[in-house]
This record gives sequence, structure tokens and C-alpha cells, in this order.
Amino acid sequence: METVFWLLLFIVFYAYVGYGMILFILLRIKRLFSKKTTPERNEVFEPTVTLVVPAYNEEDFILKKVENCLQLDYPKDKFEIIFITDGSTDRTKELLEKDGRVKVLHEDRRAGKAAAENRAMRFVKSDIVVFCDANTLLNKNAIRELVKHYKDPEVGAVSGEKRIMNQEAEGASAAGEGLYWKYESTLKKMDSEMRTVVGAAGELISFRTDLVEDLEEDTILDDFMQSMRIALKGYRVIYEPEAYAMETASADVKEELKRKVRICAGGWQSMSRLLPAFNVFRHPLLTFLYTSHRVLRWSIAAFVLPIIFILNIFLANRGGVYVFLLIAQIIFYVLALLGWYLQSKKMKVKLLFVPFYFTLMNYAVFAGFFRWLRGTQKATWERARRATI
Repeated sequence: METVFWLLLFIVFYAYVGYGMILFILLRIKRLFSKKTTPERNEVFEPTVTLVVPAYNEEDFILKKVENCLQLDYPKDKFEIIFITDGSTDRTKELLEKDGRVKVLHEDRRAGKAAAENRAMRFVKSDIVVFCDANTLLNKNAIRELVKHYKDPEVGAVSGEKRIMNQEAEGASAAGEGLYWKYESTLKKMDSEMRTVVGAAGELISFRTDLVEDLEEDTILDDFMQSMRIALKGYRVIYEPEAYAMETASADVKEELKRKVRICAGGWQSMSRLLPAFNVFRHPLLTFLYTSHRVLRWSIAAFVLPIIFILNIFLANRGGVYVFLLIAQIIFYVLALLGWYLQSKKMKVKLLFVPFYFTLMNYAVFAGFFRWLRGTQKATWERARRATI
């Protein structure tokens, strides 16, 4: 029982903290033997680019998005902007067509983001294709920061960074989401330097056009699947934090949980379709990065948390460290529960952000697993409401 307890505890520690520590050490060793190279900022490298923006029922924000896209710093003769509004039932399509400054693709059929992107790719003739969400704002140099990496023929995809615009009256879910993405950003930087990112940001992601494959229409995490399949072909997926997509946090806990459960269901679907990524003999480094950063969090770590707690109860009669760990767990989950209660009362206590959001994420893994198992998570989805910009 003790052996199992410590093994499971190690798995959780490794998934959330230990992996980052090991990666930090490995990178220090790598730098001793290889010089880090970055594209020169003054080098002119301007391949043709198409920016594709899938937009489903975004009438409230769509014209702000158009303005943001048109202000991006890139040569106009090498840059095309396409909005695809398939399935939208509000005035998104009409507003875009009336504005007239971007190309608009529309079908009444609503088949999900992956299907819309598959269709949009038939109209993409550029060297590079960039996808970004319709509810985000990109920094002015985003396109240049993404494409500079494609001068290296080993680079097949470049992911931007997701940034959360916190509100003054943010709640625990908003602050927790912001803290989570800051930590994720650090890990992605290290993944990228080590070899390749294993979790591209769907809010802003680019690919070599000739490497993009049509995805299954029921794909939930299109950005993740596309980038991983490119990585499996031997190309690098780079993380570029100077190209970023800004969005507000989820409007409340209910909306954030809805989004997280969908992502976790997509995680299970992705793992079932990316079995070659587990072949450590063919892809040793990619398998290490993928398993450590994604698989453990999307599966094993969440499932062993309740087992650790139960085992700790039985081991507490041995005293010492087991009593301390049990008390620590109880306090942690009580703080998470208190965070949930205060969130429902619109009260903000920063001390509770981490335990509350950590528990929320791991609950979403369970919910996402059963939703995937039952096949009830569709590729089409209702947008999670976001705080007003």
C-alpha cells in the first residue's frame, strides 16, 4: 500500500511540477553542447500568408476582429484574410459582407470548426496558413513573429501564445485561468527549445500549407491534432510568445467548466487517434514530451488523485508523514470548496485561486472522459461566454 501510495503521488507531482523541473535541467545540459539559434529580427523573410478566421455567431465582436486583422503588420500583396462563417445563424455573415474588406466563406451547414477549416483550406494558395479564433485580438507583429521561423526547413508549424486579459473584478476562475496559462507558456517555451511543442494554442496557430491534412470532421481539438500529426512527420512545432492572441477569461465558473470539459473530451479523443505518438522507439523525444506534458494530465494524474486520498486515510494510522499529507490534502480540498462557494457569491480571495482551479481542471478530466466514452461530445459546440472586453 505504501509503495502504491508513493508511486501515485510521484505521478501527480511529476505531471504538474516534476516534468518542468526535469526539462529545465535537460535544457541546461543541451545548451552546453548546442548553441541556441533564433531568427534575426532584421532579416527580411516574407512568404505569402493566409489568415483564416473561423467565426460562428460572433456578431457582437466580428467587426472589431476585422479591424484587428487589417492592422496586422504584413505586406498586403502577400497577405490574404478569410473569414469562414459556416453554420452561423446570427448576423456575422451579413456584417462581414457589408463591411466588404475581407473574403467571406459561408455554408448554412454547421459541422464544426474542423470541417470549416478543411473547407477553407481549398481556398488557401499561400505558403503559410494561420488560424486564429474570432473572439481574440492579435498583436500587430503577430504574423511576422510567426513566419520568421519558417526560414528553417525543419519547422512545420508555429504556435502563438494565448494571453488572458484579466478584469479588475475577476473571479477565481478568471484568475486561475490566467495563472494556468502563464505556467503553460513557460512549459511550452521549454518544449519548443527542447524539440517541439506538444500543445499548440488554437487561438493562434500557423502551418506550412503543404503539410496541412484534412481532419476528421468530428475532431474536437483541431489545432492539437494538426500540430501533432505534423510533429509525427518529423517536423518541429515552434512556440513563439511574441505572437499572441488576447482574450478575456470565461465569464464565470460554469462557462469555464464547459470549456474545460470539452477540451478534456478532446484530449481523450486525440490520445485514441495519436497512437503512433506512444512509439518510444520511433519517436523517443516526442513521446517523452507528449506523454509528460499532455497524456499524464489528460488521463492518469486526475484519476489517481482520489486513490491517493483514500490510501492516505488508511496509511494515516502509521503516523508521521502520512498524517501530515492527509491534513495537507484535506486543507487543500477544503480551500478549493471554499473557493467554489465564494465564487458563487461573487467574492474574490486570491489564496483560493490555485486549489479551486486545480480541482476544477481535474474534475473536467473525469467529465470529459465519460463524455468521450459515451460519444456525447460533438465537434460542434456552444461558445463559452467570455467576460466583456
